[in-house]
Amino acid sequence: MDPLLALGGVLALVAAATLLGLAWRARQDRYTTVVEAPALTPADLASTVSFGADATLVQFSTEHCARCPGTRTMLANVARSRPGVVHIEVDLTHRADLARRFQVLQTPTTLILDRSGRVRERVGGAPHRAGIIAHLDTLPGSLHANLPH
Repeated sequence: MDPLLALGGVLALVAAATLLGLAWRARQDRYTTVVEAPALTPADLASTVSFGADATLVQFSTEHCARCPGTRTMLANVARSRPGVVHIEVDLTHRADLARRFQVLQTPTTLILDRSGRVRERVGGAPHRAGIIAHLDTLPGSLHANLPH
């Protein structure tokens, strides 16, 4: 095989992998503000856990999601550190109906619900702690604005 042709093939593979990596990274920690969403209840999520008095962090995950365990830990820690905030994880592995209903195209996907159960923010990919806290602080009626981050 021609060494120049082999080198060209390797460079093409590296370029393709780099582009795919950049595209994947751009889809992580992406916040979308949700306008006029209907209020949800725990029953809508097939959850037995009650929503938080101030906010609820709903994490959609699957059994084979590599970033879901880290997201679960981070969201649970945020919820424990913020009075009135609850974290609920919904495993979509055997719940395609919920994935369709909430239009989940990647896991983890996180919904930030206000005190009335309305979806205010949607996060595609693994969120960062600071972003979650900043969005919790902006919820209507939030008492968290003066708490340490």
